[in-house]
Amino acid sequence: MCLTGVDYFSTLGYQPGIAALAAGAVSPIATLVLVALTLFGALPVYRRVAHESPRGEGSVAMLERLLPFWRGKLFVLVLLGFAATDFLITMTLSAADATAHIVENPAVPEFLGDHRVLITLVLLAVLAAVFLKGFTEAIGIAVVLVAVYLALNLVVVGVGLWHVISAPAVVTDWTEALTAQHGNPLVVVGIALLVFPRLALGLSGFETGVAVMPQVQGDDADTDERPAGRIRGTRRLLTTAAVVMSCFLITSSFVTTLLIPAAEFQPGAPANGRALAYLAHGYLGTGFGTVYDVSTIAILWFAGASAMAGMLNLIPRYLPRYGMAPEWARAVRPLVLVLTGIAFVVTWLFDADVDAQGGAYATGVLVLMTSASIAVTLAARRSRQRALTVGFGVVAAVFSYTTVANVVERPDGLKIGAFFIAAIVLVSFLSRLSRSLELRTTSVVFDAKAELFLRDCARRRLRLIANEPDDRDPEEYRRKLEETHREHDFPDDDVVFVEVTVGDPSEFEGGLDVRGEILHGRYRVLTLEATSVPNALAALLLEIRDRTGRLPHVYFGWSEGNPLVNLLRFLLFGAGEVAPVTREVLREAERDPARRPHVHVG
Repeated sequence: MCLTGVDYFSTLGYQPGIAALAAGAVSPIATLVLVALTLFGALPVYRRVAHESPRGEGSVAMLERLLPFWRGKLFVLVLLGFAATDFLITMTLSAADATAHIVENPAVPEFLGDHRVLITLVLLAVLAAVFLKGFTEAIGIAVVLVAVYLALNLVVVGVGLWHVISAPAVVTDWTEALTAQHGNPLVVVGIALLVFPRLALGLSGFETGVAVMPQVQGDDADTDERPAGRIRGTRRLLTTAAVVMSCFLITSSFVTTLLIPAAEFQPGAPANGRALAYLAHGYLGTGFGTVYDVSTIAILWFAGASAMAGMLNLIPRYLPRYGMAPEWARAVRPLVLVLTGIAFVVTWLFDADVDAQGGAYATGVLVLMTSASIAVTLAARRSRQRALTVGFGVVAAVFSYTTVANVVERPDGLKIGAFFIAAIVLVSFLSRLSRSLELRTTSVVFDAKAELFLRDCARRRLRLIANEPDDRDPEEYRRKLEETHREHDFPDDDVVFVEVTVGDPSEFEGGLDVRGEILHGRYRVLTLEATSVPNALAALLLEIRDRTGRLPHVYFGWSEGNPLVNLLRFLLFGAGEVAPVTREVLREAERDPARRPHVHVG
């Protein structure tokens, strides 16, 4: 909980100030709307996500299962673009706000205020160093930071509430300001409903909550298919975090709005982005205020840890499996360096400005929450749970409205998300193109009849004829055998046909199940399903060589059609110009020509 809490709870460092700046005197009421959405919308949605996706893939995996082939892959890439926006901006915005707390502290030399970007980059570099050291160390630091930070916030909020109780005129002034500005209570509620999307940063912890799910220890009886203990623990994590944060959101918004003059929240003013720190210095003295600043700086600096953990969980689960990232993307340390480099660029482009990154952060959070609410609505509908379908549908509509309202008001968030999406899609397809000739079969399993074919043929020359299955009638195999005889001058009919059926060509890797058949009383046929015909044939030939100790021969006919069209067919649909691609995959996989299976084309 603390690992996700460094993201979720750390928003208290800037959330009250952003809320007051966005909503003014209506901020506490708008925050109540946000808390209602948290407890009765986001929390039930993500409790269901934890149940449906217990390995930490989140709503992305749920939606991936609903969309087949390339549509599903492209949809996942779009969601990963918004996830990258959410997680990376979490790192850069939190580090930038930590910098703001550093330079605004009275004990810090004024000249550091001119080096905000440099300080933020140093904080990001130290965060990367922690992850390069090890993940266990990151969790240990998170526990200490969250415990200390929440305790200090409890003190600040408690003192603030005491001052509000001790000076009833403060509440009277606030209610009079509401009445003077907005007329009657219904108008105030309406305005709160309109402005609460600007407060969406206070919802940031749920996606990271399910992303760190693999770190939750389950029961001894848990299985990979149904880890009931892990699901129960994650639900407890989400509920506890949501309740704690909701209490802090309401009370912090209330005391900061009532006790801090509105002018102090403006950009460049002392309470901008650090409202609770302003109260800590004002009511508890410079000493306590400095301790509070140090705690806030530490947790804001480390808020990027949960975001980093989320990306280290999501990216290796999808992009390498799609062939849309190099294999090293499965490793933690290289990925940490790449993500840190991107965070450096984002910090430089935004000049370490907290307010400038708020729109992008909120957009990333809201898009992921909207996708999660849609995913659980569809899951409930598939399970024929009518009441839950309606309830989750209402939540999805609310999140959709919130997302659209945020994008209309702050379109920069959508622009940044679109940039990340375009970058991920471009890099992904370039990676897929560069890796298309890899041997990407994870295993090859033969059934009993296929094993019998291999043992029988291994005593002589192993000759395989690649056949594209059509009607599979006797005439098809007779005609194919005659063509192969004519083009390759076979001495006899001692051959085995090989037929590959393409399943989901958008998948990059997978295992092969090879089945043997005897058709029409005389033709031996090996059948298999794969994501790509050339890759499957190359893997089959190498496996046959390793099992029998003999070099197999495979015979093809040239494919008709334009070579460029055939290339696209291979990249998108796993077919195309099979013979030369099979030979190229074999050449890449086996560098020794003397051990390479023979490819014949006629």
